[in-house]
Amino acid sequence: MRVIEFFSGIGGMHFALKECNLENFEVVLAVDINTVANAVYRHFFPSTNLRDMNILSLSPEQFDAYHPDVLLMSPPCQPFTRNGLVKDIKDERTKPLLHIIENIIPKSESLKYILVENVKGFESSLARDKLVTSLSQSGFTFKEFLLSPTHFGICNSRLRYYLLAKKKPLDFAISLQNDIITENYWDDKLCSRVQQVSDVLSESDTELEEYLINDKQLLKGGKALDIVTKYSKRSCCFTRSYSSYLCGTGSVYSSLCEENIKEIINNNDDNLEVLKSLKLRFFTPAEVAKFMCFPVSDFPVSKKKAYQLLGNSINVYVVSRLLYLLLP
Repeated sequence: MRVIEFFSGIGGMHFALKECNLENFEVVLAVDINTVANAVYRHFFPSTNLRDMNILSLSPEQFDAYHPDVLLMSPPCQPFTRNGLVKDIKDERTKPLLHIIENIIPKSESLKYILVENVKGFESSLARDKLVTSLSQSGFTFKEFLLSPTHFGICNSRLRYYLLAKKKPLDFAISLQNDIITENYWDDKLCSRVQQVSDVLSESDTELEEYLINDKQLLKGGKALDIVTKYSKRSCCFTRSYSSYLCGTGSVYSSLCEENIKEIINNNDDNLEVLKSLKLRFFTPAEVAKFMCFPVSDFPVSKKKAYQLLGNSINVYVVSRLLYLLLP
């Protein structure tokens, strides 16, 4: 299986392929315009043919020269996310995806399998409409999903849109309903590695003082934080702004028990010392990576950059389970 990764980021799709334990694949080309992400990708996969380039500059002939069987891609989500302007196909960042939809897919002679990942909201976009129209006209059958890691036994919410496509006469081996699939009813091999927060925690707290939430942050948003403990079986989605902003960017950790946390919060009148007694800290980049099922923890960038890159990435395990559905 010859694989091309578009918008390859830090290699989440590549890790998902390895998670499948597929031996007969080769990533023949990975493409991303983000030089920081590419440095991390090269750190993890130094032998892969990674190109620092805009996908718009890749012609259909150049694409097919690699004789790819599989195309994996996670296009920029900003044009479709509810926290953005939702400019959809009018957003400049959608142009590379439109190039793939209008030029690459219809003209490829070798392409047989496609996986697309994006944020919830993509399913109602004009870009999605163009994508499925192109697939249908190019002889592909496809299935769409809205799934979260929680559907696979992972204690982290990250609801995402996925599309799987196969070139006819290839079809899916199991029966899948026609509408957008919003639950995992085909796969009972749930992830056993990240079932509760303790599964991701660093072994020692002694070197984690730099991750403590500072006084200014505590006073500004202490009561609005999503606090989890080591026994928690849930956590919120981590975004690229994690640690830079508090609310809505991901859960924070307290070593106290849940009962003590509730008591402190309920009796708190915005007293800084009381808030500090919660001992709240951000999860480290390595811990966030574990939530997202990356098998690595050594990111050769600053922690701020690591948060940003992880926030833009995928859940490796979820994509690996979808690849089982897609690939022979």
